[in-house]
Amino acid sequence: MNEIREKEAIDAYLKLLQVKGANSDVLHRRSLFLDLLAQKLVGQVSNGEVYRDIIETVMDSVPVDAWHDSLTAAREFYPFWMKDFKAIAALNINPGFDVKPIDWRPVQATLKLLSDSLETEKFEAAENWPLKAYTQALRFEGAEQALVDTRVKLAKIILIRLRTAPEKDSKAYRAAVDLTLPLFSIKHSRRLFLVVVREFYHFWSGNPDAASMVLKEGAGNVLI
Repeated sequence: MNEIREKEAIDAYLKLLQVKGANSDVLHRRSLFLDLLAQKLVGQVSNGEVYRDIIETVMDSVPVDAWHDSLTAAREFYPFWMKDFKAIAALNINPGFDVKPIDWRPVQATLKLLSDSLETEKFEAAENWPLKAYTQALRFEGAEQALVDTRVKLAKIILIRLRTAPEKDSKAYRAAVDLTLPLFSIKHSRRLFLVVVREFYHFWSGNPDAASMVLKEGAGNVLI
C-alpha cells in the first residue's frame, strides 16, 4: 500500500510541533500513536467520517492513561492528513497546538464508583450553578425528565472528575473528559457522554449563549 500521504502528514505535523516547542517526550508519544493510526488510515478516503470511525477503532487499543495525549494528537493531526492547509494555518496562528500537555490526571476511578457516588455527593455553589442552568435549558427545550436526569448525572461526573484540577480551564476540562471516556465500555453510553460533554462545557465555562447549544442535531457524539 502507498503510505506516502500518511508519512508526509506525520512528518509535517511533528515538525511543526517541534518548532512550537514540543519536547522530545511529547514528540515521541505522539509519533508512536500516529504510527499506529497511520496503519489504519493507509488507503482510506480522505474525509472526516472515515477519520472519526478509524479513531474510535484505534482508541480501543490505547491504554487508559494515554487517551488524553492520543486524542490530542488525533485532533491536531486531522488537518495534516486531510491536507487542509487553511486549517493548519489557522491552528498555527492561534494557540491550536497543545505542545505542553497539562501535567494532571483526575483521581483514578471506575464508572460504577463515580455513578454510585452521585447518590450522596454534595456539590458546591460554583458547581451547582452550571448544573441548574443546564437543567433549565434542557427543560426549556422540552426534554423529558428521564433525559434531563441522565444528562445531568453525566454532567455531575464531569464535575467530580475536575475537582482536583490545578486550573479550571479548557485544558483541564478536555483532559478530564479524555481520561473519563475509556471508563465507558459501552459505546452508546460513551457517545451520549460526549454529547453531554459538549453541551455542558458552555454552561461550565460561563458562555452566555449556552442555553442555545442544547439538544441540537449533530451536537457531537464522536471522539474528536
